[in-house]
Amino acid sequence: MPQHPYRRLRPARHELPEVGISESGNIRSLHLGTPTIQSSMNVDYPAELVLSYSRAMMAWLLFVDELPQHITQIGLGGGSFARWIDAYLPETRQTAVDINPQVISIARSMFELPYEGNHFEIIEDDGAEYVKVLRGNTDIILVDGFDGEQIIDSLVAEPFFADCRQALSENGIFVTNWWQGDKRFHTFVRRLREVFENRVLMVPAETHGNIAVLAFQQPPSMREWSKLKKRAQQRADRFNLALPAMLAAIKAQQENPSRPLTFNDE
Repeated sequence: MPQHPYRRLRPARHELPEVGISESGNIRSLHLGTPTIQSSMNVDYPAELVLSYSRAMMAWLLFVDELPQHITQIGLGGGSFARWIDAYLPETRQTAVDINPQVISIARSMFELPYEGNHFEIIEDDGAEYVKVLRGNTDIILVDGFDGEQIIDSLVAEPFFADCRQALSENGIFVTNWWQGDKRFHTFVRRLREVFENRVLMVPAETHGNIAVLAFQQPPSMREWSKLKKRAQQRADRFNLALPAMLAAIKAQQENPSRPLTFNDE
């Protein structure tokens, strides 16, 4: 397929960024008001997580003993997580929340979303407001909320982090995608550490400077590197993810890698 230039599909409404798509070969991408790619889909294999940051955000699979019953996504984008979860975690229920009706409409029409029913629902709402209604009944929260230029302020505020912690189940994990080059990055990390009592880990994406940040409701039960390595190897093929490399990146950040996994306050 020839490369098509970035094109606008419809005008912006209510100060929300306008949505555009571009195509290059078998990759279809979604944009929000700028040529920056927000989400991509392999049209030949829609369940693939094309962008490296989206794969890094799946590092939570290293730390869960049981697969989640419910996942909440803040930011639908082109539906990358929705398609992956539907393909690889078919028993997991998922809710995707997006504030932009244009994003929802285009994702439905051009990005091969799963069937909307008991296992997958889309809610048009401000994710920072929606998460307030949850009370310990979601296991994983995936936050990927950019406005086309930078992360949305309400999604990096302490009240939002606190609401997410309240929303998570007993062993829940909060996962977000940040840009490591953002001058506010360390402020975001500090806020998250305060809310989650320092139980925070980082997984750099393979390219482009994105970093997945994980925050834990409580310390994961498995923290020995040898056991984590075995789990990473077992789940890598099952989920088509480079989990051993992600685990190695986490271990490289540890002050004393000879000890089991630790957080900054331990």
